[in-house]
Amino acid sequence: MPIVVNLDVMLAKRKMKSKELAEIIGITEANLSILKSGKAKAVRFSTLEAICKALDCQPADILECIEE
Repeated sequence: MPIVVNLDVMLAKRKMKSKELAEIIGITEANLSILKSGKAKAVRFSTLEAICKALDCQPADILECIEE
């Protein structure tokens, strides 16, 4: 069951650029790009919490489980 990252959707809804989010949550744009592309092998809960706080959303708004 693959996990899909909808971070780009939430960024668009909040009219926020990746660079701005990266600065707010304290990670590099490169690491944020890896997360957005779905190529990340893991995400720390502290990072997920910071993203949700910055985008005023829930983890389920960002991560979605898709049945194959």
